[in-house]
Amino acid sequence: MTKNILVAFAVFMTLALASPAYSLAGAPTDTVKSAVDKVITVLKDPSLKGPAREKDRRAKIRAAVFEVFDFEEMAKRSLAQNWRDRTPQQKKEFVDLFRDLLERSYINRIENYSDEKIIYDSEKSESDTAVVKSHFLTKRREEIPVEYRLLSENGKWMVYDLVIENVSLVNNYRVQFRKVISSSSYDDLVKKMKNKEESESFVSSSGTK
Repeated sequence: MTKNILVAFAVFMTLALASPAYSLAGAPTDTVKSAVDKVITVLKDPSLKGPAREKDRRAKIRAAVFEVFDFEEMAKRSLAQNWRDRTPQQKKEFVDLFRDLLERSYINRIENYSDEKIIYDSEKSESDTAVVKSHFLTKRREEIPVEYRLLSENGKWMVYDLVIENVSLVNNYRVQFRKVISSSSYDDLVKKMKNKEESESFVSSSGTK
């Protein structure tokens, strides 16, 4: 199985067509499990299968998954110190581009996963932050550790980072974005994120196979 942080991110969105193992009780873990269960329901729905229903199927997957991701927080942390220099309009544009980047990168992969099981190992929360540690079991019986980092916002837990095999999704993007800005400019980064073909470089460089 390809061990790539971005592929693993896609796995988070589908995780299993079989029922995932679940033993923890807690609001952060419930948030993660809820998103997973909704995606599984969409993927199992016979009325949404096939090329003709692709648009509707993907819209439901996006709705199920993206409602638990804090894209502004993810974008802010990925841009790091460069976030402070952005205008409100630039910040909004960057958040939208970051969300689109993730969607373009993973929506095609979401529907390709099945038969993995996710096991929630532990949950730790302190004030308004939480970490849910888990692992998913592949068809080959490989165990891939996945850690979800969440923030409590207005009484709702939201995912702001994923750590796959000790590699942070946010940190990974931060390195890539900083490299583009340092060698060129913020405007060039935005240009690359808007370009479908150029944005694929962020995917290919985000992990090892």
